[in-house]
Amino acid sequence: MAVPAAPISLAPALAEIEARGLRRRRRTVQRRIPESAEIEVDGRRCVDFCSNDYLGLAAHPQVVEAFIGAARIHGVGARASHLISGHQPEHEALEQELAAYTARERAIVFSTGYMANLGLVRALAGREASVFGDSLNHASLIDGGRLSGAALYRYPHADAAALELQLAARGSGAAIVLTDGVFSMDGDLAPLPAIAAACARQGAFLAVDDAHGLGVLGRTGRGLLEHFQLDATEVPALVGTFGKAFGSFGAFVAGGEDLIDTLVQRARTYIYTTALPPAVAAAIRAALKVSIAESWRRERALALTRRFRALALAAGIPLAASETPIQPILLGAADDAVQASNALLERGFYAAAIRPPTVPVGASRLRITLSAAHRDADIEALVAALAEIQVPG
Repeated sequence: MAVPAAPISLAPALAEIEARGLRRRRRTVQRRIPESAEIEVDGRRCVDFCSNDYLGLAAHPQVVEAFIGAARIHGVGARASHLISGHQPEHEALEQELAAYTARERAIVFSTGYMANLGLVRALAGREASVFGDSLNHASLIDGGRLSGAALYRYPHADAAALELQLAARGSGAAIVLTDGVFSMDGDLAPLPAIAAACARQGAFLAVDDAHGLGVLGRTGRGLLEHFQLDATEVPALVGTFGKAFGSFGAFVAGGEDLIDTLVQRARTYIYTTALPPAVAAAIRAALKVSIAESWRRERALALTRRFRALALAAGIPLAASETPIQPILLGAADDAVQASNALLERGFYAAAIRPPTVPVGASRLRITLSAAHRDADIEALVAALAEIQVPG
C-alpha cells in the first residue's frame, strides 16, 4: 500500500519570517492626487517617497490620453503572444523608436523587466558558458544566470579588477557579464568604463540593466551609457524598463540585429507569453516623447536629489554615497527600518522599509526616491520629519 504524501505545512516558515521581523505586508494605495506626489494609502493622505516614477510621467495627460486612445482602437489585451497574433502596430512602432532612442540596430519589447533579463541570459548562456554578475545585481539577473544552467560566478560589488581576474581564470566557453547600471537599493553606479574594458580584454559579452538610469542620467536622459559615453560596441546588450522613469509598464532589450533575432528565436519569456497590451505600448511611446521634449523633468529630479542630500546631511541624517534619485538611509536592523517607516507615515510621508532578503542582513533601510513631481516643500518637510523621529546617524 502506498504511503500517503505528507501535507505541506507552510505555517512554521511564515512564523519564522514573522519572528525575524521580515514578514511583508501590502498597503493599498486608494488613489493618487493629480499633479502632485501625494497618494492616499490605507486611508491616510501622504507624500509618496518610494515610487520609481522619477519623471512624474505615470499620470501625465499625454501619456494617459495615448493609453485611452489606443485602448479604444486595439482593445485592452494583445490576445496572443508576439509570434502568434499579438505583435501589433504599436509594438512594432515602439521597438523602432527604442532602437533609435538607444542608438542600436534593433530592440525587442518584453512584458516585464524580470522576463527581459531571464529571457536574455537564458538565450545567450548555454551549459558550456560562464556567467559573471555583480554581487548586488537585481534578482532577475541572478535568477537568469541560475536558470541558464551555466557556471555562475559573482564578483565583489562594483569591482572591475576582481571581475577581470575571474574572467582571466575561467575555462573555455563563452563568458557573459551581467550588471545593473544604477543599483536599485543603493543608488550607486556600476563602473561601466572599467567593466567594459575588462570585458574587451577578456573576450566577454557585457549586458547592462539600466532600469534606473534610463530617462534620468546622461546629457539627454539616455541613461548610464550616455553618462559614461559608451556605445553598442562596448556594451552589446542594453536592458531597460518602462515602469520607472517612463511611468508605464514592461521592458525591452536593445542591441544588434543578431542579438535581437536570437531573442526572438530563443527567449522563452518572450515566446511563451502574451504580448504587452498595445495600449500600454502606445503610452510608452508617448512617455518617451515627453521625456525628450520636457527635459526639465530630468533636471528637476536631479536638482531635488541634490537639495535633499544637502538638507539631510546638514541634519545629520545618514545617507549612502548616491547622486541618483535613489537615496537610501541605512538603519541596520529590520525592526528599526519598520519603525522609522511607520513613524514617517504617521507624519504624512510614505517611505517603505527595505529588509532582507532584498538587502543583506544588517543593511535594512528606508529607500527614499525623488521625483520631478515633488515640491521643494515636500523635501524640506521630509527632512524635518526624519530629524524629528531621530533617525540614527
